[in-house]
Amino acid sequence: MRFFRKFIKFNIIFILLFIIGIYTYAFLSPKLDIKNANQFYIYDINDNIISQGSGNSEWVSLDNISPDFINAIISTEDKNFYNHNGFDFFRICKALYLNISNKDIVQGASTISQQYVKNMYLDFDQTFKRKMDEALLTIRLETHYSKDEILEGYLNTINFGEGNYGIENASLFYFNKHASDLSLEESLILAGIPKAPSKYNPISNYDNSISRANIVAGLMAKNHYINDEQYNNINFNQIDLYGSKNTDNLKMIMYYQDAVYNELSTINTIPDSLISSGGLKIYTSMNYDIQKNLEYSILNNKKDNNMQVASIIIDPNNGGVMALSGGYDYSSSQFNRAISAKRQVGSSIKPLLYYSALENGMVSSSTFLSEPTTFVFSNNTYSPSNYNNKYGNKNITMAAALAYSDNIYAIKTHLFLGEDNLVNIAHRMGIEDDLDELPSLALGTCELSMFDFARAYTTLASGGFKRDIHFINKVEDMNGNVLYEFKDYNNLVLNESYVYILNEMMTSTYNPAFIDYNTPTVMSIAGRIPDKFAIKTGSSGTDCWMVGYDSNILMMVWNGYDDNQELEVKDGAISKNIWADTINNIDVTYKWYEKPNNVIGIPLDAISGEETTDSSKINIFYYLSGSQYNSNDEEFVYKEKSSNQ
Repeated sequence: MRFFRKFIKFNIIFILLFIIGIYTYAFLSPKLDIKNANQFYIYDINDNIISQGSGNSEWVSLDNISPDFINAIISTEDKNFYNHNGFDFFRICKALYLNISNKDIVQGASTISQQYVKNMYLDFDQTFKRKMDEALLTIRLETHYSKDEILEGYLNTINFGEGNYGIENASLFYFNKHASDLSLEESLILAGIPKAPSKYNPISNYDNSISRANIVAGLMAKNHYINDEQYNNINFNQIDLYGSKNTDNLKMIMYYQDAVYNELSTINTIPDSLISSGGLKIYTSMNYDIQKNLEYSILNNKKDNNMQVASIIIDPNNGGVMALSGGYDYSSSQFNRAISAKRQVGSSIKPLLYYSALENGMVSSSTFLSEPTTFVFSNNTYSPSNYNNKYGNKNITMAAALAYSDNIYAIKTHLFLGEDNLVNIAHRMGIEDDLDELPSLALGTCELSMFDFARAYTTLASGGFKRDIHFINKVEDMNGNVLYEFKDYNNLVLNESYVYILNEMMTSTYNPAFIDYNTPTVMSIAGRIPDKFAIKTGSSGTDCWMVGYDSNILMMVWNGYDDNQELEVKDGAISKNIWADTINNIDVTYKWYEKPNNVIGIPLDAISGEETTDSSKINIFYYLSGSQYNSNDEEFVYKEKSSNQ
């Protein structure tokens, strides 16, 4: 018994000394910067501020926040806020009991102080270290700041959905009024959002929002912040939702912002501790006007709320991302399909194949026989088909194969070069994903992310220079010290002359000279293409792609369903129309490529590659000087005489 008493006494003394030590450490530690913490000011290419992350355009004092809202948030998030020192131990014990009893996490116990430090300084990993960091930071916060200061900081930084952080921003966005002017009903709605911002904000999910607001009202009544009469007279029908910060009301800009934060975390020259504490100015490649036009084009052309659209617009001169959308509505789904989704690219991979063909001795007028073909291998056969089973049943040029997206020509080229050739050239152009050496790779049966695929196309659009696709141009601290600046390295990985010839060939997709037994793949929008662009489409049963570029802009669009639902034939028009609408409405100087001195152009029949007197069938074929078609030759080196060749 004596030993037991000593043991208890020792542990009590140890715990008291430990607590004293922790609070002494917290008291002697530097005061946390709660106004600049986790603030990220994001600027577009013209230095216009486009987002402030967890920072706020207007930090409002408690005196300028509606008392109804303050009481609502305290009732909902931490009813004992003014009576604890950062931790509500009774609530912790209750939550543990309920969670153990239900064998699931049914209730949390974080106080407002804990939530504040978690939002400002920590990630959301459920690790022991993260919990210890949270506890220590909470003690430091409570040691250096009054309860009113902590509450004020919390209300100015919490997430209210739709890209709004802080009560003032949320009030202006949802109700077009200052936080001081919020009614009881408006306060109830806003106080219900932080539990799950995408689920409970009234713009995205009105019914869920009102249901949650009623729960908040019940908690306010239970905690005696409103009386029975006030509770019974709550009327959400009188709520007038505004739902817009400005006339643009962009729904997709948050996808770009998320991509910026993701890239920020990969910049090694900026310490993780500085990123965690915040106070950074991030200057990006975004062109706000282009982003706005991209969003409008997507919303005007999307089919329904289930079909998704992703798009990326890049400056080929430096690899900067000028605009991006990872879906049609960020509030409905935060999954960034431009960055994270991997989809079949279909025939949009063929320009990579044909560049390789040019590099390996073929020319733009090289011909293969377009007819139903079965390829026989040692242990199997492969019988690809053209779209709608349209075949020329004659020799067609590489330019014509691009115009029609002829699958037979692509497979023949792929096998002629060797199945490893396309894999190698794709990686040289910048694709990082693994690719299988298969016959079907020439038809784009591989799955790539748009961001990865865009690297290869940017190499073509830049004239052969491999660019680092990036969002961030420069990062500064709040004092203007430059912490990071993007440096573009001119890494020439392709032959500029062959790239020029390929880019010229890619104009065949809307060239009327190629109208013959088939129609070029983008003839339907030929009248809406504002200048000379290299264009290629691609499709699988579940994916549609449209890529078009010149030397100043590259735009890639994908549309499809997250669950891989089969597309209808008409769905292929969606990505084309989005591309055409966007390209026509943005302020960019269109600029085609200068012809290299060693490249010559010769007018020939678009389909056969032979000399012709029919002006309507003439296409200019480009060659390296010395490799051009010679009319005195009996047969061109790659011309097939029969399907057996």
